[in-house]
Amino acid sequence: MAKLTEQEIINWNGPEDDYMNPDHIEFFRAKLLQMKAELLANASQTSQHLQEQEATPDPADRATLEEEYALELRTRDRERKLLLKIDSTLRKLDDGNYGYCEDTGEPIGLPRLVARPTASMSLEAQERRERMKKQYAD
Repeated sequence: MAKLTEQEIINWNGPEDDYMNPDHIEFFRAKLLQMKAELLANASQTSQHLQEQEATPDPADRATLEEEYALELRTRDRERKLLLKIDSTLRKLDDGNYGYCEDTGEPIGLPRLVARPTASMSLEAQERRERMKKQYAD
C-alpha cells in the first residue's frame, strides 16, 4: 500500500480496532525520524556557528552577538529536550504503546498526533492536567 499522507491520516475514519494500524505506525515513525533529523541538523549548524564567532571590539556589537548566541543556545536546549521526547516516542512505537493516552489508555486521536507527534495524552487528559496545575498554582 502507498504511504499515507497527512490529510489521509487526519481524515481516517476506519474502525476503532484499526487505530494505529501498520500504515499509521509507518507514517508516524517517518514523521518522528524526519523531526529528529531536522533537530540534529540545527544542532550541527549551531555548533558550527558558535565556532565561527568573531571577536568584535565594539561593546554594543559584542552584547548583541552574545544575546543572539544566548537565544540560539536556549532554542537548542529546547530542541535537545524535544529530541529526548522523540526518542521516547519512537520507543513507544516499537513497544506498541504509541497513540494511547498515558493517563486513560484511550486513543489520543490521529489529528492530535499529526499536529503533535510526541503527544502522550489525549486532549481532554492534557486539559484536565493543566487545569489541576493551575488550581494548585493559584
